[in-house]
Formats: sequence, C-alpha cells, structure tokens
Amino acid sequence: MPRRPTGWTLALGIALPVEAGTTLALPAVLAGAVDAVLGHRSGPDALLLLAGVLGAAAAANATAAAAGPACSAEATAALRGRLLRHLLALGPGGRLHGGPPPGDLSARLLGSAGDAGGRLPAALGAATALLTSVGAIVGLAVLSPWLALAFFAGVVPGVLLIRLFLCQAGPVFARYQEVQADIAGRLSGALAGLRSIHAARAEQREAARVLAPLPELSAAGHALWAAQRRTAWQATLLIALIEVAVLTTAGALLADGALAPGALAAAAGWAALGAGLFEQVEALVGVAHARAGQARVDELLALAPAPSGTATLPAGRPGEVSLRGVVVRDGDRVLLGPLDLTVPGGQTVALVGRSGSGKSLLAALPGRLRDPDEGTVLIDGVPVSSLSADELRQAVGYAFARPALVGRTVRDALAGAGPAEAAAARADDFLRRLPLGWDTPLDDLRLSGGELQRLGLARLLARPTRVVILDDATSGLDLATEHQVTQALDHATHGRTRLVIAHRATIAARADLVAWLDAGRLRALAPHTSLLPHPDYRAALSDTALQAATA
Repeated sequence: MPRRPTGWTLALGIALPVEAGTTLALPAVLAGAVDAVLGHRSGPDALLLLAGVLGAAAAANATAAAAGPACSAEATAALRGRLLRHLLALGPGGRLHGGPPPGDLSARLLGSAGDAGGRLPAALGAATALLTSVGAIVGLAVLSPWLALAFFAGVVPGVLLIRLFLCQAGPVFARYQEVQADIAGRLSGALAGLRSIHAARAEQREAARVLAPLPELSAAGHALWAAQRRTAWQATLLIALIEVAVLTTAGALLADGALAPGALAAAAGWAALGAGLFEQVEALVGVAHARAGQARVDELLALAPAPSGTATLPAGRPGEVSLRGVVVRDGDRVLLGPLDLTVPGGQTVALVGRSGSGKSLLAALPGRLRDPDEGTVLIDGVPVSSLSADELRQAVGYAFARPALVGRTVRDALAGAGPAEAAAARADDFLRRLPLGWDTPLDDLRLSGGELQRLGLARLLARPTRVVILDDATSGLDLATEHQVTQALDHATHGRTRLVIAHRATIAARADLVAWLDAGRLRALAPHTSLLPHPDYRAALSDTALQAATA
C-alpha cells in the first residue's frame, strides 16, 4: 500500500519545481535587467524582478536542502518498519529457510533500506535536473534556433555517457551491497560464538575468515570510483565544448545584430543550465545506489508469509498430534522423515536422539515454527495449515532453552503470567529480588540461563493450550530445581498433550512414550523401559542421566 505523502515530501515536491522554475527564469530576467540598464528597453522594475527571482530561488533551494534529508529519513524509517513487520509476519515456518542469513537480513534492514529511503529525493533531483535542462534548451530555441542546434551537437554523446554510467554503476552497487551483507553475516556468526573462539585462541583465524571478502569489496568500490571518475571528466569536457559552441554561435548572432546584449547573457545562462544535466554524476550515483538498495529490499518483501486458514479445532478433544508422511528438507538433503507419528491426546512423549537427529525440527512442526516440505501435521484431526493463526497459537504452546523476552518490562514479557505461574516455574524468588520486581525493564535484566528458562516456563503456563512443547526448556536448571519445576509442570499441564525433548534419562523415564529419532527417522515409539536395553538408545542419553535413572 503506498505511503501517504508527509509534510517534508510535499515540501520537497513543491520546492524542487519552484527552484527549477526560478532557475530557468533567471537568465531571461537577467537579460531584461541588462537591456534595461543599457537603455535598450524601458523597465524600471527589471532590477526588482531580478531581485525577486533570486530571492525565490534562494528560498526554494534552502527548502529543498532541508526537505531532502528529512524526506529520506522519513522514507527510510517507514521502509524499515514495513520490512521488519513483514519479516516478523513471515514467521519461522520456513519462508526464510535457505534464504538470506541473519547477518544479510540485518544488512538489508539497516543498509539497503537506508539506501532505498533516499530513492524519492534522488529521483526527484535527477528529474528536476532533466526538466531544467529541457527548459533551458527551449529557452535557447526561443532566442534562436541556431543556439539550440549548437547545443544539440553535444546532447547525443551526453545521453550515451549517462546511459553507460548507469549500466556500469547499477551492478557494481548491487555487488558492493552483497559483499557488505556477506561480511555482516560472518561477523554475526563470529559474535555468536565469541566464547568458543577465545577458548580456542582462534581470534586471528576468525578475523581472517570474517574479513576474507574485503578484497572483493575493495574491487567493487574501486570499480565504482573508476566509473564515476571517468564519467566526471568526460562530462566536464563535454560541457565545456557545448558551452563554447553555444557562446560562439551567440557571439556571431550578436555581431550580426540578431541578438540583443541581454540575450547573450541569457544564452550563456541557459547553455550552462542545459549542460548541467551531464554534471549530475553525483545525483546519478544516488539514483543507482537507491535502486540497488530497493532491489535488495524488494527481494524480501516479495516473500509471502505461510498462508493460514480459518478452521477451528473441535471442542473437548484431547490434543492428539499426528504427523503423516512428513519430510523436511534443506535443499536436496533430507533433515527429517519420511516420518509417521501419532502422539495420543493427553499423553507425554519424550523426543530422544543424538544431536542432529531432528528432535527440535519435529517439535517445531505442530506450532508451524517450520512447515514440512511434504506430508501433513494435524491436531485432533485438523491440519495445522488450515487453522487460523489465533487458533493455532491458542492450541500449541512452547518453552525453549533460550526463550526471547519481548516487551518493555518483565511483566510485559511474561504475557499474562501471574504469581501462581511464576511460583510453579520457581521464578518467584528471583523476581522478588529484582530492583523493580515485575516492573523491572528488560534492558536492566542480567539473568542466568536457568532464570531465563524459568521465565519462559512461567509464560507458557499462563496459556491453557492443548499441546505443550518443551524444547530443552529445563536444560539450564540444576537437578534439584529441574525436579521441582518438572513436578509443577506435571501438575499444571495435567491432561494436556506434551512433547518433551529429552537429553536425560530421568525425563525420558517420566514420559508415557519415547519417540526415538535416529538420523531424521523414527526408529521406535515405545516406553523408556522397553528401549533401555538398546545400546544406541542409551548412547543418545547422557551417562550422568543414565546413572541417575538406574541408581
């Protein structure tokens, strides 16, 4: 939906035409003033008119100078907001999977959107320069057709020069931004693993990896500068030749009496204005930069969110989760499946498997945090893809190993959770110790991993969902706290369907069934005690947990 023009946009849209009009009128007004002073034409108001035109031109120029950056800032803010809302609306259901990495997304949100935000001022500036030049040529033609012909002798090479520059600069700008995004993505990955990098004393190797694309970035920058420098000196030479041709023709016409002295001044002014089009290298750079940025933003805006339906779940059903013929891929590589699995309503199923076996991927499917590439996921017989977004959110609740806290304060982040939920998640004690309690700003929080997990569990308990999914949601708790929290969760979620990613045998032993995953396939669905004799199953659980379970 097009953005409504703001005050700064309107100011720029008015100031630029006024500036162009007064600039075009100035040579004619100056000619009248020269003729009036030399006595060739009566007009005592000619000097006042000249002063008025100069004043209007200065005011329009000042307004355009202020409105241009303000318009760019407003457009950038609006575009970033639109892009961010669009990316969040896409969700994690696979629309971004295999697309730009987080570092590239950040580069597009901050860099490319900023470049694209200057598109309107750059385009208006270039269009105004074009109209001014066309108007100046018309002015020359009014003075004498010979002056227009002298000017047109340099137009064709000038147009070819501009066209060549745009063709060269556009791809270079796009490549420059792509390499910038690559570096940003590498840096994001390095910052995420900073502790491991320092522990391995790999700072220099990692710095070399992050900065490896710099030569390519430098090459793109130098290519752009070379094209800009080449176009600039060619344009300067062309402008000089055009102005010499026009002034020579005007001088000959003046000598023959075909032009008045003031007309010579007008011809000089309009020749400079007409040739000014070929000096707009900087404006053309801005246009090319903005176009490249807009193209990278449009790639993301073209991604469509996963479609939602309008269906609702049948009332009074227990929350049975079924996966039928599910396959999840990353390109040509199968990550999960083919897989068929039914989690009986109201039962607890532990997902057990080695790292990379597909546990978190499977857990993401019921809540559409990832959509399968093949197959169907159902809750109580209804495909989750046909449910409305609100219905699905009310049906499936998650708690993660590193839950994200959203909002301004702790109260906002807990999204409806109260003291009872905080107590059940064993979060009430450290919440009371916070400087402002539940009203402590999130920016002031310094929480351990276990404390963060307990807040995520409290938030989960505030929602009476049919299906509860715990994705490593207690991995940061010590054994005693985990036991207390698990008991509270069992009580608070009694009767609900639960999927629990289990690394400890104690968690698997408490489940009704264990879904044992191996290399993305379901190897078995059975009670923990039935699977325990298998060495591969025991290897998928920690030795410490097995010792605790068999002690």
